[in-house]
Amino acid sequence: MEIAIISDTHLPRDLGRLPDACVERMRGADLIIHAGDLMTMEVLAQLRLLGRVVAARGNVDDADVRSVLPEVAMVTAAGHRIAVLHDAGPTPGRLKRMRARFPDAAAVVFGHSHIPLHEQARDGFQIFNPGSPTDRRRMPHHTMGACHAGEELAFEIIELD
Repeated sequence: MEIAIISDTHLPRDLGRLPDACVERMRGADLIIHAGDLMTMEVLAQLRLLGRVVAARGNVDDADVRSVLPEVAMVTAAGHRIAVLHDAGPTPGRLKRMRARFPDAAAVVFGHSHIPLHEQARDGFQIFNPGSPTDRRRMPHHTMGACHAGEELAFEIIELD
């Protein structure tokens, strides 16, 4: 199962649209995960035209988005439970904190910082932030994530420019 992962799109504000390479990957995916800060229902509707979407609400999403999306979304991909939320809190202790908060999950996908990140615990539990395809802030590239869900979850950070 192929999963396209994005967060912090802040549309239509930043780039005004998703990069073509990002849209291509989402079209080819079995599942699209968005870890918050879509901003409007129009963005969610556009994503749903590309495929199946699992999303959590972010801190800048409007009231309509907040009323429809959960703070934490859970999805099972190839038998692996993945938690999706926007803000995983401060960097120190994040992996351990997320492991304790989601003991039945194989991974947590989050956003908020716009900083791509992939960490794995000794027991195989993973946390993943795809960065942002539209608002790179201090990062050198716009990014998104991909995950191949098979016997294991294999996450990848993809540079879009």
